[in-house]
Amino acid sequence: MGIAENKEVIRRMREAKGLDEILATMSDDVRWTLIGNTRFSGTLNGKQEIVEKLFKPIFAQLESPGSNVIDNIIAEGDYVVVQQHGTGRRTKTGKDYNNTYCIVYKLADGKIKEITEYCDTELITAAFGR
Repeated sequence: MGIAENKEVIRRMREAKGLDEILATMSDDVRWTLIGNTRFSGTLNGKQEIVEKLFKPIFAQLESPGSNVIDNIIAEGDYVVVQQHGTGRRTKTGKDYNNTYCIVYKLADGKIKEITEYCDTELITAAFGR
């Protein structure tokens, strides 16, 4: 796939309305790495592990999931880099969680194979604890 098609896969993922739409953009053996030392940091392998160890724990603690706003999408070859920020996110304990992200995606055969997420890890710990 070309750069325009890869960017479109990422755009669909970032604008997805539900978990099934998000997962449909990923390969079955996708690998997601969250940089840092937060409770969610590390590398997760496969859709199921990502759902169980990242999505479910985070969304269980959010009163309002809010949304992501894409600020910039840059692509070259099999890589797409997205700068984005969250809005309208609040935890059930009343803490705002509107992080800023730089996420590097590697695609193959029209699916996301690797995700490396850089964000404000201090904000993750402040909002969700250690």
